[in-house]
Amino acid sequence: MRRPVLCNLVLASGLLALTQLMTPTDAAAEARLALVIGQSAYRTVPELPNAANDAKGMTELLGNAGFNVTAAPNLSQNEMRQTISDFAGKVSASGADTIALVFYAGHGLQIDGENYLVPVDLDPKREADIPLEGVRLNDLLNTLGALPTRARIFMLDACRNNPFPALSGAGHGLAIVDTKAGAPGSFISYSTSPGAEAEDGSGADSPYTTAALTVAKQPNIPIEEVFKRIRIAVAQSTDGRQIPWESSSLTTDFKFFGDSSGQQPPATQGAASMALASATRSVEDWRKDLQGKDPKVAYELVIADDTVPAYQAYVELYAQASYTPRLRTVLERRRQMLAWDRAVAINTRASFEAYLANWDNSDLAATARRLLLRVQNRNYALPVAAAAIPAPIAVALAPTCPCTAPTTPATPIRPTVAPVIKKRVDDTPPKRKVVETPPKRRPPPDEVIVERAPPPGPPPEAVGVGIGLGIGLGMGMGGRGGGMGRGDYNRGRY
Repeated sequence: MRRPVLCNLVLASGLLALTQLMTPTDAAAEARLALVIGQSAYRTVPELPNAANDAKGMTELLGNAGFNVTAAPNLSQNEMRQTISDFAGKVSASGADTIALVFYAGHGLQIDGENYLVPVDLDPKREADIPLEGVRLNDLLNTLGALPTRARIFMLDACRNNPFPALSGAGHGLAIVDTKAGAPGSFISYSTSPGAEAEDGSGADSPYTTAALTVAKQPNIPIEEVFKRIRIAVAQSTDGRQIPWESSSLTTDFKFFGDSSGQQPPATQGAASMALASATRSVEDWRKDLQGKDPKVAYELVIADDTVPAYQAYVELYAQASYTPRLRTVLERRRQMLAWDRAVAINTRASFEAYLANWDNSDLAATARRLLLRVQNRNYALPVAAAAIPAPIAVALAPTCPCTAPTTPATPIRPTVAPVIKKRVDDTPPKRKVVETPPKRRPPPDEVIVERAPPPGPPPEAVGVGIGLGIGLGMGMGGRGGGMGRGDYNRGRY
């Protein structure tokens, strides 16, 4: 009797284990990979002690949140590029249900509208060295954006002040990066507003990372709400001098801690988040929402939203509040950076002239003039280059390599071209020139005699001929005076 009971117990245990294996869990359904870069030991400028501390804190946080973390401190240019490539390989091998997160702490630069991450071996002598020695932020975004993943999250504590004396013309902070213009499913966060500089802070970590380490630990908070709370915390800790910024094109929900049990499917949640994010309220809407509220409460509301209409409504309604001067500065800088982003994206003479017409005294004006000159030179060079190019002659038939040399066609591809080419190279003068300048008429040789009958009636000068004949007959045939003086006429010599 014990054997059936034992067999049933074993069978039940096996079925329970099989059920557990077949039931999808959050960890199995969603792989999490993170790359944490902390640039502290710069070789040509002072070190950034907080960057190393920020990277260590985020490595621990993300590890507790279920991420497989790759820590990469103090990278040179080649090391940074190789590390990004290796991380992209891990993300690609992990599959389409992967959450890829990159945290960067260190210096960042904006040159000619492009954002660059700064390796520890960067030693520029001029602004033109940055594209050669730095690492473009767009290269990082595009590398991960080309991979099929559930979400890509970028956290950049890289807006510190520019420490390189040779780059005096570089713009402050980082330029705007709109994730909606790239691959969907991306989220990017700056430690401060575009065009502004972040602070190192007085503690072990920067204000941005300090807030992130505290807020992200809270369970069951969507990522959009996490970074709204981070923005408010940083603004409070820096007395409004630093306001983080983010851009999102996420199509799925994400939480650092906690699961999504009992809630909507991820795709539906992501679609709702995108709809809310895209429905930007107008200034009039914000006036109605803020009317009658305490200035501090209204201040936190517009900081959490971080849009131009929200800031505009606040400075109009609370002109005398203590928060208004700082928000007016934020509003002015945000408008300027939006105009700069449009000018660089359009990249024409008109776009840069429009920017300079409104922001001629900004820190980006020198860059705008340089890019304007570059566009003008490009436009001037186009007609000259086009005039210098000879007329194409069978360009498509030119061989690109020995194995692709085309055979000569049996009949010409454009038969009407042949007469034109032949006429153009023919050295024989046109026949119409002979008609225009006819040669003089030459008398025929003496031996050529044409016999013709005399015209009817008396010939011309008949009177003179008669006199000659009369004289000849009167003097006889032997005279030599003129017996046949006009006889030649009868033979028709002329």
